[in-house]
Amino acid sequence: MTLTQFFGYSIPLPPWVTLPIFLVVWIFLSYYLARLFDKYVHLWTSKSKTRLDKLLVEALHGPLFILLLLIGAHITLGAVELTAKMARFASLGVSLATAFILIFAAVKFYNGLLKEYGQRYGPLKPSLGLLNLLGKALIILIGLLITMESLNISITPLLTTLGIGGLAVALAFRDTLSNFFAGLYILADQPIRVGDYIKIEGGPEGYVESVGWRSTRMRTLPNNIVVIPNSKLSESIITNYFLPERRMSLLLPISVSYNSNPRRVEEILVEEAKKATAEMEGLLAEPAPFVRFIPGFGDSSLNFTLICQVREFVDQYLVQHELRHRIFERFKKEGIEIPFPQRTVHLRYD
Repeated sequence: MTLTQFFGYSIPLPPWVTLPIFLVVWIFLSYYLARLFDKYVHLWTSKSKTRLDKLLVEALHGPLFILLLLIGAHITLGAVELTAKMARFASLGVSLATAFILIFAAVKFYNGLLKEYGQRYGPLKPSLGLLNLLGKALIILIGLLITMESLNISITPLLTTLGIGGLAVALAFRDTLSNFFAGLYILADQPIRVGDYIKIEGGPEGYVESVGWRSTRMRTLPNNIVVIPNSKLSESIITNYFLPERRMSLLLPISVSYNSNPRRVEEILVEEAKKATAEMEGLLAEPAPFVRFIPGFGDSSLNFTLICQVREFVDQYLVQHELRHRIFERFKKEGIEIPFPQRTVHLRYD
């Protein structure tokens, strides 16, 4: 079949003339179709609230023109007379080129998707490079397998090899993979975030510096860095002092002698705490400080608990320091005694 016969009518021109004319016309047509696609689809996506359609259009921006050219090449192959061997190789070339362009578009779409939503999701930023690499590798592998299957190339031996190889790699890098997936869990579930102050049961405490794909770094109060494997961290009981909010309660135990008036002691403690809120950084005025006669009656003293709010976990140390100074000086002025532990021993002589 000739090119003119393909379109259903006859043009009195030789094939070596009609074929270049068709190709030139198709190239210009493909170019303008791609331009029209960009123009009108961009207008449509500009009215959309989601970014997914915009990312898809951006991914097809370059590949669409090439795909249209490949369609023209496919039409040309069906319209010209070639030997069986040449036709097979030409068809194989067009199919492979189409597959590669589609894989390229998928990789471009994934890359845009990761940049768009990964940058917004702060905890995911440290692992964007690794996720980008793994995602691209997976897309390319799946695309190549689908291409081989469409070309009637058996992929069963390759899948078997990949399965055995994957099992061997998983066993060899068991600890690394365990840390990697634990890191993904931490990033997705967010029990901790960069900047949070946390304490690990039976372990260190400090500020979270970074959450990587293998380990989490914590800066302790003495300004040292502790590196914790993600698998260990995900299995530990963690206290996050910044969740659900940074503000936290400070419970300050106070003891006075049995000769003191409990009501007066409560008034003094509340007065000193409220006065300190206006003068002390880190101590919050709201909610207001209050006192409870708890735990109550001790062996040698009356025991109270002063409860106030501090801005965040580390503020409690300075607040406790200053409040104890103020309370001690006020107790001295008021004549309220802070007793020593006492024991009465009775000696019996027979």
